[in-house]
Amino acid sequence: MQTVHDLEEIIKSLSSMQIKELFNFIVEIMSRNITASNLSNEFKENRFSNGEACMHCGSTHVNKHGKLKDKQRYKCMDCGKTFNDLTMSSLSCTKLPLEKWVHYAHCMLSGNSIRKSAQTVGVCVKTSFYMRHKLLDCIRAYIGIGNVEGIVELDETFQLLSYKGNHKKSGFVLPRPSRHRGGSASKRGISSEQVCIATAIDRSGNIILEPICTGRISHTDLERLFKGHISDEAIICTDSHRSYEQFAKELALEHKRIMRGRHKNGIYHINHVNSLHSLFKNWIRQFKGVSTKYFINYLYFFKALQYIKEEKETAKHKNWLIYGTSSFVDTRIEQYKQRKPIFV
Repeated sequence: MQTVHDLEEIIKSLSSMQIKELFNFIVEIMSRNITASNLSNEFKENRFSNGEACMHCGSTHVNKHGKLKDKQRYKCMDCGKTFNDLTMSSLSCTKLPLEKWVHYAHCMLSGNSIRKSAQTVGVCVKTSFYMRHKLLDCIRAYIGIGNVEGIVELDETFQLLSYKGNHKKSGFVLPRPSRHRGGSASKRGISSEQVCIATAIDRSGNIILEPICTGRISHTDLERLFKGHISDEAIICTDSHRSYEQFAKELALEHKRIMRGRHKNGIYHINHVNSLHSLFKNWIRQFKGVSTKYFINYLYFFKALQYIKEEKETAKHKNWLIYGTSSFVDTRIEQYKQRKPIFV
C-alpha cells in the first residue's frame, strides 16, 4: 500500500503539465463533494436574505405549502401563486440533479466550450447551452452594472457584430454578406458593424463593462450608462475622445485627459482599463466567436471571473452557483429563442 511519502515522490516526478492536470482533477473531486443539502441552505439564505417574500409580487405574507421532490413550497396569501426556494433562478424548471450543476460550474470556470461541457457532464449540447446562459443570466442580475469611485479610468473597445445562432429555418435573413470567422468589417474604421463596449475601472478594482451601442460612442451614451453609477467626486481619466469631455461637463466631473502620444499624466493614466481590454479579448477568443445577442452574458462571465479570481478554487464553484440562484430571473427556455441583443 502506497504511503503519502510515496505519493509525494510520484508527484515530484511529474511534468508541469501533468501536475496541472492532477490539480484540476483534485479540484473537480473536491467540488463534487459539496453536499446538495448544504448548498440548498445557502441558496435559500442568499435568496431570502431580507426575509421570505413572494418572488411574483414581493409580498412577505407567505405560508409553507407542502413539499415536492424534497423541495419546500410556499404560497403567497396575497397573489395566490406558489413557488419554491429555487423558482425564478438558474436551477428552476430543471430535471438535472444538483451534482450535475456543480460539475457544470467547474466546466465553466475551467473555460470549457459548450460542447466539451456537455460531454463532461453527460448532457446534450442544447442542454449545455441553456445551462450556461441560465447561469449567466442570473449572475448578470446578481452582479449588476456596479459602481466606481475615486480615480476612474474610462475607455471603450469594439467587437464585431455577430449573427451567430440565427438560422434561416427560423425565418432569419442575414442583413449583410456572411464572413469567415476572424474576418473584418466591410467598412474601415469604426462603423455600425461593431459593438461598442464602454468600460470603467477604478483603483479598487471595481468594473463597469457594458455593450452600449453600435458604432461610435457619444456623450449621451456615456451619460445613459454611467449616471448614477459613478461617484460625484470621481476623477475620470480618458483618452482625447471628445465625447468624454462633454460627458464630464454634463456630470460636473473632474477630467484628466491623456493626450495622443502620451501614456500618463502623473498618477493619472488609462493603463488599467487598456490592460483589462487586452485581458478580455484574449479570454473571449477561446470561445471561437460569440453571438451579439448573448454577448452581454459573456461580458458578465468575464467580469465575475475578475471578482472571484482571488478565491480558493473550491469556493469559486460554490459561489458560482450561489450567484446563479440569488436573484429572481425568468430563465424559461422559451425566452432564449427570440432573444435580441441587449444594450444598456
